[in-house]
Amino acid sequence: MGTPLAAPGLLLLLLAGTAGLCRALFSLPLRVSHPAAPAGSPPAPVVLRPASGSRQQEDAPGAADGLALASDPGGSLNFLAMVENLQGDSGRGYYLEMLIGTPPQALNILVDTGSSNFAVAGVPDPDVTSYFNPELSSTYRSQGIEVTVKYSQGSWTGVLGTDVITMPKGLYGSYTINIATILESENFFLPGVKWHGILGLAYDALAKPSSSVETFFDSLVRQAEIPNIFSLQMCGAGLPVSGSGTNGGSLVLGGIEPSLYTGDIWYTPIKEEWYYQVEILKLEVGGQNLELDCREYNADKAIVDSGTTLLRLPEKVFSAVVQAIARTSLIQEFSSGFWTGSQLACWDRNEKPWSLFPKISIYLRDENSSRSFRISILPQLYIQPILVIGDNLQCYRFGISSSTNALVIGATVMEGFYVIFDRAQRRVGFAVSPCAEADGAPVSEIEGPFPTADVATNCVSSISFHEPVLWIASYALMSLCGIILLVLIVLLLIPPRCQHRYTDNDVVNDESSLVRHRWK
Repeated sequence: MGTPLAAPGLLLLLLAGTAGLCRALFSLPLRVSHPAAPAGSPPAPVVLRPASGSRQQEDAPGAADGLALASDPGGSLNFLAMVENLQGDSGRGYYLEMLIGTPPQALNILVDTGSSNFAVAGVPDPDVTSYFNPELSSTYRSQGIEVTVKYSQGSWTGVLGTDVITMPKGLYGSYTINIATILESENFFLPGVKWHGILGLAYDALAKPSSSVETFFDSLVRQAEIPNIFSLQMCGAGLPVSGSGTNGGSLVLGGIEPSLYTGDIWYTPIKEEWYYQVEILKLEVGGQNLELDCREYNADKAIVDSGTTLLRLPEKVFSAVVQAIARTSLIQEFSSGFWTGSQLACWDRNEKPWSLFPKISIYLRDENSSRSFRISILPQLYIQPILVIGDNLQCYRFGISSSTNALVIGATVMEGFYVIFDRAQRRVGFAVSPCAEADGAPVSEIEGPFPTADVATNCVSSISFHEPVLWIASYALMSLCGIILLVLIVLLLIPPRCQHRYTDNDVVNDESSLVRHRWK
């Protein structure tokens, strides 16, 4: 994008890469430049290199569609007791305190709607402050099953077992849960994290070593007899993504807490029950449609994942968004490293850069398929403060990145909303979160309904229709495999069954995971 516009007090700070931002203390060489800015130009950044059927208005406590929408403080479900039961930030994730075993061992557990295993550190690790010791729990039962989860970056291996858990700010009572004790890990626990395990809240289709492992939330639904729904609020809008303190949040198990949202809840169908896969119809930047085929937004899936720090977009969509932001921003020239995540942009602490950038809107298909609604995030959510230099400089990162295999609605977007994961009715709901404010002003919006006549009736496809060559290659490979199989049968004179069995060591190619995209 070229060199940033110059401004008085401009500083250029060079850093080999962004990985160092995740660590503790480091020194940065500075180069000072004092050119005059054009009259009336905006402050330039310093560069640091390193209403439809789906709307539901909850006006009063009660039940709707068979789901708990408010709670009796004296009953078995007390949603108010779950308010502000999370701590963390978008850079390092939001975590919940749990007591595991007998006597109880207290651990902080990362909340992740993009995976399905419940796993905790089971041995000492230099990057975690606590771990679960099964030998100290009289109720722990090992199943003797090894489980390995591998990510594109980071992995862990552990042993599957069961034990009782309680949640000080969750459901009343104790519950027996499948739990993997992590015995070995690589780039999973990183310096600076304040959690000691991961709570996967997605469907059992993603569970390892197989979908027969009952997930944490399925166990709660069965044992506590709560509705098959949970909701999530993360309160980090406009705050440092990896500061020294922590922000709040709420994980409500079994229903919806009315105090955690304002206005209506808008629902979009869950397209497939593995991740929380939804259907994106279009994106707008500054009110301008990107004019892409809607299948591009869903290539090869679009999911809602609290374990992803950023809004991640398929490469073609990401390029279009960056171009649109650069075109509509008051800063016409911008270093390309800022968009790719290799640079931070820094302004004087007295200046707020958010007014220089446009809002971004994501259109989701409504439960009424002929309609849609849009969720919008203001720049306070995607131009994220991350680092303070000296007394006068605040540095920001771009809270959007490219992806090779998914559009991921991660913490960058989710911090603007109260998100309802209504598994009972296969839908995800969005409502404006009252904690999504910066300087007293809301930083997120929901609007609708809008007609869908200008988009395809189905934007989710398992194949890439704009590349028919893949069809030809697929049929050619299938024919070749058939010939080879026939030759083997003739040579061996036996009818072996051609079947693939997944093993414990199968790789989970989950680029949406926080393991890869968190900032440390």
